[in-house]
Amino acid sequence: MRALGSEFPSDTMSLNEYDVLFNISREPGRRLRLKDLNRHVLLTQPSVSRMVDRLVSRGLLEKSDDPADGRGTIVSMTPHGFEVYRAVAVAHMGGINRQMAALDTDELETLTALCDKLRLAVDPE
Repeated sequence: MRALGSEFPSDTMSLNEYDVLFNISREPGRRLRLKDLNRHVLLTQPSVSRMVDRLVSRGLLEKSDDPADGRGTIVSMTPHGFEVYRAVAVAHMGGINRQMAALDTDELETLTALCDKLRLAVDPE
């Protein structure tokens, strides 16, 4: 993680900001209820809310009322936000690829199986 962190383009965004954008980017229309975003990241609800507000102020995200629930908020990635996220994702993937190059095919398959098992133990969906 230290090696990945040292290669991460933190001059553009933090790893936590990347995690928020990553989770939103995986959703249909690149939009997600704020309540659901909180379930996907390792931050407290107030921290996520503050971070979303910062990303909105930078033009990477937009917030809107949830039409299905007036109490809820929808967080959407802007086109500019997706461009910035994608550039960081490509750089980050390069770092991951460099780190994973130390493993052979069998080791990568074992690592994938173990990660899948851990992921399913936490989120069986």
